[in-house]
Amino acid sequence: YTYEVSPVFLLVEEAVIKKMIEFIGWEEGDGIFNPGGSVSNMYAMNLARYKFCPEIKEKGLSGLPRLVLFASEECHYSMKKAASFLGIGTENVYFVKTDERGKMIPEELEKQVRRARKEGSAPFLVCATAGTTVLGAFDPLEKVASICEEQGLWLHVDASWGGSALISRKHRRLLQGIHRADSVAWNPHKMLLAGMQCCALLVKDNSGLLKKCYSAKAAYLFQQDKFYDVSYDTGDKSIQCSRRPDAFKFWLMWKALGTTGLEERVNRALALARY
Repeated sequence: YTYEVSPVFLLVEEAVIKKMIEFIGWEEGDGIFNPGGSVSNMYAMNLARYKFCPEIKEKGLSGLPRLVLFASEECHYSMKKAASFLGIGTENVYFVKTDERGKMIPEELEKQVRRARKEGSAPFLVCATAGTTVLGAFDPLEKVASICEEQGLWLHVDASWGGSALISRKHRRLLQGIHRADSVAWNPHKMLLAGMQCCALLVKDNSGLLKKCYSAKAAYLFQQDKFYDVSYDTGDKSIQCSRRPDAFKFWLMWKALGTTGLEERVNRALALARY
């Protein structure tokens, strides 16, 4: 949680996040490793809500409009869990129809957004999935991103499973448009076979949104007059205090196998699926 407690692991996490951001196609960004993709999705939902109405951090849920979010019928169940945990409510997760291959239908998403606005609700988030749990479907990110831009909605991509295809030059087209997302969940412990647990939430915003949303400014821990750059005290952008150094196992594996070795793992997984 602070640089003085864990300097090497902290710098390793920073290096790994920077590299993952490059693969997404962002020029800059932020991120943090979490205990599971479900937690990453919850972080993203809370972050999107904070961006939509920053006063929620101090004032809480009272006085807020009815917030609504959208996800495909094939999305991971953690979206419902996160909505329940954050007080949004599972009834306010609108599920969007999918086609015969399990991909979100963009026209249906537009219909759902219009319906929510007509009801007087406040849409704030769309969660697209890159690699759905059952069918392994990739939502059409370009079209979904365009709808989010038009409607002023945060786009989160749950690429917990499929995000690793970004490392394959052959298969990264599956995630075309992911660079337009506001946040991405990506679990190297899935297709890249890193040890459990190894999950990152990556955020396009580089203005310290994660820290603004989650900081509690614990004075005994995050003193501002330290002898080093206190931006290295990343614990204040986490909902945890102490965290496991999950980025280290991924860094070590990446060093050992190289990007080419990781790419081969992805290509092999997809070749086996085709077979």
